[in-house]
Amino acid sequence: MPSLADFPRHAPAALEAMVARIFVAAGSAPEEAAIVADHLVRAHLAGHDSHGVHLIPRYLDDLAAGRLRLNTAARLLDDQGALLRFDGGYGLGQRVTAEATRQAILRAQQTGLVLYSVANAMHMGRIGTYGEMAVAAGLAALLFVNVTGHEPCVAPHGGIAARLLTNPLVVALPYGGSDGRPFLLDMATSQIALGKVNVANAGGYPIPPGTAIDPAGRPTRDPAAVVGEPPGALLPAGLHKGYGLAVACELLAGVVGGGGTIQPGTLRDGTTRNNLFGILFAPGRLGDPAAQRAEAEALAAYLLATDAAEETGPVRLAGDPEHVAGTERRRLGIPLAPATLEAVLAAGERFGVTRTELLGLLAA
Repeated sequence: MPSLADFPRHAPAALEAMVARIFVAAGSAPEEAAIVADHLVRAHLAGHDSHGVHLIPRYLDDLAAGRLRLNTAARLLDDQGALLRFDGGYGLGQRVTAEATRQAILRAQQTGLVLYSVANAMHMGRIGTYGEMAVAAGLAALLFVNVTGHEPCVAPHGGIAARLLTNPLVVALPYGGSDGRPFLLDMATSQIALGKVNVANAGGYPIPPGTAIDPAGRPTRDPAAVVGEPPGALLPAGLHKGYGLAVACELLAGVVGGGGTIQPGTLRDGTTRNNLFGILFAPGRLGDPAAQRAEAEALAAYLLATDAAEETGPVRLAGDPEHVAGTERRRLGIPLAPATLEAVLAAGERFGVTRTELLGLLAA
């Protein structure tokens, strides 16, 4: 049975150039295309293939259907000092969310604390990216995201019918990770992200046990049983606890943030729209920064200083898997299933970019 690591690998810079070329051909300004290409490739480098280039055909389908609006900037609707409210205008989520987060970072550096929301963005991509932006500026971040527009794919704890989506959340601090790195908890509130199921389905390999059920509610490792017709469902992470967190994301991002929730009265047109509720703060304003870092590093050392469990070890901290993936993939390249690459090439051809040109960029 193949795994993703068995597939051909591609240089990150070459893959980024190919993606940017496709978005420029589709109508994005070069600056916008570069933002999206950088974000998608960084997702691969973090090991989050669920948020990588396999999404391109879906984005371009949304463009063709008039659901996605290229060259749309984040719009500040309300500025109350430490509270900022943005609207994404159905623009590329990677762009509008980065713009809103950048403005929130600048304000948090002045005030010490900012609460901000982003409503009506198209798919925001890997939410950990925005946590990385915050810690690079010396801030901490709490980010909650919900999803609308898409049919649900996650069963509530105790049920078998999908009622939620994968509703990610991020907790990021400038310290507290392994080897002095930042702490970056970037997780779906489902056992795995739906994108991982799609990547596994394209690659022809199974999903992990205990992550999904088929349409009859039976445990399955077959990705086709989850995304086929009729669909199965993913399971919430941590049983009732992940389910509770998913609902919290709906309430914070969808209700408070203003973009709506997954309840059936909200438009479902087959796309993926995101809303974000975020808190950024300067942890150093709550105490001595050096003492905070020393305590976080002592905690990390204590947690890591244990023998590894036979089946699940070694002990790792949030951010470690991304660091390991990035180190390996910068050296060896990013693996893509042939079916994924084929779909991306076909998407480029729809907008007049020849397969020869795209493969030439990928081989550069």
